[in-house]
Amino acid sequence: MPGVRNGVRASSLDVTWVKSRHSNAEGNCVEVASLTGGGIAVRNSRDPDGPALVYTPAELAAFLAGAKEGEFDHLL
Repeated sequence: MPGVRNGVRASSLDVTWVKSRHSNAEGNCVEVASLTGGGIAVRNSRDPDGPALVYTPAELAAFLAGAKEGEFDHLL
């Protein structure tokens, strides 16, 4: 993921942002985008000019596996 660091302004990335179909009309959602070089950027849809967090595919896969297994359900 050369050239893209955590905290980069999300709107400065030339990517296509995708949000879950489970997102609601109030804009309470997270958006993700694939980066050239294999990284995955994540941003808050309510702050499209705010920072993007950048993860490796392995990091995001670990998080998604935990979410699917209910490891974070206590946060809701």
